[in-house]
Amino acid sequence: MGIAMTTVRAVNGLTARWAGVSQDGTVFSAAGVWPLLAHLADGAEGAARAELAETLGLPAGQATDAARELLAAMGAMRGLDTALGLWTKRTLELRQEWEAGLPADAHGVLTGDPVGDQQVLDAWTVKRTGGLIDRMPVTLTEDTQMVLASALTMRTQWLSPFHEVALETAYEPWAAKPRLGLWRSSVVLDRVGVVDTPAGHVTELKVLGNNALDVHLLLGEEDMTLGQVLGAGVDILAGRYAVVPGPRLPYGNVGPGLRVEKVRRTRPAPPSLEVTTVAYHMNASHDLLKLHRLFGLTTARDASRGHFSGISDLPLAIGSAEQSTMAKFGALGFEAAAVTAFGAVAGGLPDLRYVTTRISAAFDRPFGFLAVHRHTRLVLTAGWVTDPLPFPEHGWEDER
Repeated sequence: MGIAMTTVRAVNGLTARWAGVSQDGTVFSAAGVWPLLAHLADGAEGAARAELAETLGLPAGQATDAARELLAAMGAMRGLDTALGLWTKRTLELRQEWEAGLPADAHGVLTGDPVGDQQVLDAWTVKRTGGLIDRMPVTLTEDTQMVLASALTMRTQWLSPFHEVALETAYEPWAAKPRLGLWRSSVVLDRVGVVDTPAGHVTELKVLGNNALDVHLLLGEEDMTLGQVLGAGVDILAGRYAVVPGPRLPYGNVGPGLRVEKVRRTRPAPPSLEVTTVAYHMNASHDLLKLHRLFGLTTARDASRGHFSGISDLPLAIGSAEQSTMAKFGALGFEAAAVTAFGAVAGGLPDLRYVTTRISAAFDRPFGFLAVHRHTRLVLTAGWVTDPLPFPEHGWEDER
């Protein structure tokens, strides 16, 4: 099943806007939030419905169908697992039309005991993320009437693995202690390219996975912000910028961290692309209500009255909205997970006679990444790397 381009643009648009208000060293998933906002919009009324529709980039009346289509398409992607869950108190009567828009096996029960209910929600989280995340990011109270949650987990192995090396970098915070670098060489030059944006140049490297789940690494000029770099990555996916690919790059320093040069070899060799980057493993938590305008929740968080008459006759407001995310990039592959929950309350001299071209790409200072489904260009997770993994003091076991 495919995804409508309008939905892809809407989800990726939320990714770009979220990047614009994010701080360094983070990972997040708009694809994990968007379906939940869509279901909430379908049941909302008044200003809350209008704000949610604006955030979604779709009319509220189309939201449930788009969310259902998105979740089904993501569920059919190799290497990607998704789930949606709903838990309500037995006393909360849902409108049949709204509940019918959810997966048939999604509905569970809240007993009203915050500790016991949290254990049930945590168990669902562990199961749905394969243990990558162990706690449902929700604030439960005795007044919690409903919890609506999504889980997204992606795993991919690189088509061309990296070699683990000690990172060499002039970026002082990373050079202060040994970092675990990743290096590989390839003859496929068009995996790298440069775009010229109003905020500056950005170097993009596509690291391809074996199941059409890829990670795009993005390095901007040193004065560019997280939002500008990741926003450029989203714009590249949408075709808004023309990428100058590796084979068409001139000689010299042609982009951030990117150099094209003639090199001498002892034997004939094709042009090559040498990549240096870093291994990272990061976790982040997000309180979506602190960014209520971004997520269209300004009115919906007002607990003095109800905003979701399309969900239930009982007045409901959003009491908590949180996301827990993780991402791990290594020599062999990448994995990421995100769980989002809304709680409603109340890298002798030889005879060098041969000359060839070498492109060197170094992601050796803070950079961004987008985890992308290759065919739809849907961004599944996004992040900004500021603290790579340390270089192991006593070596490591070969994971293969």
